[in-house]
Amino acid sequence: MADNARNQLDILPHQRDETTVGNYFVSNYPPFSQWSTQGVGDALGQLECKASAATPLGLYLHIPFCRKRCHFCYFRVYTDKNKDDIRQYLDAMIKEVSLLAAKPFVSKRRLKFIYFGGGTPSYLSAMQLEYLVAGLQKALPWDDVKEVTFECEPGTLNEGKLAAIRSLGVTRLSLGVENFDDHVLRTNNRAHESKEIYRAYEWAQSAGFPQVNIDLIAGMVGETDENWQKCIDETINLKPDAVTIYQMEIPYNTTVFQQMQGNHVEVAPVADWPTKRRWVSDAFDSLEASGYAIASAYTAIRYPENTEFVYRDALWNGADMLGVGVSSFGYLAGVHYQNQAHMAPYVSAIEDKSFPIYRALRTTREEQLIRQFVLKLKLGQIDAGEFINKFGVNVIDRWRDVLKTYENEEMIEIKGGQIKLTRNGLLQVDRLLYGFFLPQHRGIRYT
Repeated sequence: MADNARNQLDILPHQRDETTVGNYFVSNYPPFSQWSTQGVGDALGQLECKASAATPLGLYLHIPFCRKRCHFCYFRVYTDKNKDDIRQYLDAMIKEVSLLAAKPFVSKRRLKFIYFGGGTPSYLSAMQLEYLVAGLQKALPWDDVKEVTFECEPGTLNEGKLAAIRSLGVTRLSLGVENFDDHVLRTNNRAHESKEIYRAYEWAQSAGFPQVNIDLIAGMVGETDENWQKCIDETINLKPDAVTIYQMEIPYNTTVFQQMQGNHVEVAPVADWPTKRRWVSDAFDSLEASGYAIASAYTAIRYPENTEFVYRDALWNGADMLGVGVSSFGYLAGVHYQNQAHMAPYVSAIEDKSFPIYRALRTTREEQLIRQFVLKLKLGQIDAGEFINKFGVNVIDRWRDVLKTYENEEMIEIKGGQIKLTRNGLLQVDRLLYGFFLPQHRGIRYT
């Protein structure tokens, strides 16, 4: 085994079986901690440049309102805003899109995908959603949009609201189920109860969404083998178009971490990593036996031939994305950026007709190669030819030692220019990705 490959593996996160504090889920590259206020000028400058007509453009909208804050949540959310606060925020989002649409980087381009994330987008009323979408469409047309994804918390839905959401053009509805057991939901401070899941799902089916996804989390506080199997069975009975399963982790800015600090403990009160991986593997096995195909490290889809996730695939292939709203992330032809992380400075910047960007990073061509490689490896298989064509780099040669190490440990298989993750590798792909990072990005806090 090559020494440099072993040295890389030695710094990979979560070598221990226990779940301790910190993230290992890789959602971008380079790590967010490398973005800085010094890079804001690069993001603003990129907006003044013409973009490539061949690069798809997407829009991410952060709706930061929730009924309750989950104990494991680390996103920017608010549970104390009234209707006037919300209206002010929606107006700010519309103004931000108007500012973006006037810039050369965006002007005359057509959106290909839109994602309503949060927080809880479905926290908004039908009237508030209609107001927001009308303003957004006026600023930046949705004529050529191929996919509109919308995240929901089951307890915020009713039949009329779901019909309104569908009429706004949403094509992919994602239900944040997480678990089917009321005790587990309450223990983790989820706002909804199990009965609301079934009711919301039935309404969603009646509304006629082209794709309905269910989110689950393996290893929530209080999870057991028996209950996890019930979650799998209930999911299969509902027959959603897609199922997304995440493994519970405990980021620093969560209620669970605060409780751990207060109790002076290092190990989180959740299942260890081998157990969580086993639970996801069991779910994948059961879903496959029911006709689903495993489409990534986290997703199973019922109809592979006609099920797409445009947002994910476009973004992982290097699409541009406008991040709109408080704390939102965007990507402009190789420049990462993030908006102000708190409501007051975000709204204030918009009211001053300024962009609310507070940190950014211009990536090198090498970092763009790594970003696309590590993100697409989550799909379970990579064609080396794709990277030769786009970057002029044979990724098998570039990371030969690391890949050989993972192959020896039965995490991957390499054959005919294809890199394929084994099931064991797929279940812990995020941990493996750090081996492909540049040396200065390994071993640092990712979030």
